[in-house]
Amino acid sequence: MRYPLSMISEFSGFLTKTNALALAVGVIIGAAVGKIVSSLSDDILMPILGLFLPAGGWRQAKIDFFGSPILYGHFIGAVVDFLIVSLVLFLIVRKLVKPAPAAPTKSCAECLEIIPAGARRCRACTANV
Repeated sequence: MRYPLSMISEFSGFLTKTNALALAVGVIIGAAVGKIVSSLSDDILMPILGLFLPAGGWRQAKIDFFGSPILYGHFIGAVVDFLIVSLVLFLIVRKLVKPAPAAPTKSCAECLEIIPAGARRCRACTANV
């Protein structure tokens, strides 16, 4: 009976010490955002776009190529969906992810090497700074 408890604690340690939990949450949120953006594209933007195109059912546009249909309307719709999804995700990520501030640095007076601001000795020429 001791083995399952140690495995549970080991798994708990794995989840808390690695980014596995954050990755799982990211995948779940990404799937949810993908559904919302797909619905935005399919239900709101595409009908409006269809009003400006010559045929309202442009996603069903096809060419018969030696008896096999080439569904170019479906392909163009998939490309438009991809562009909309990627634009929305770009806007979300740009707002949520902030770049980390750069560590403060200074320059060595002897060799002009860039060193951390708290350093007392240059790592390149070993001069006192």
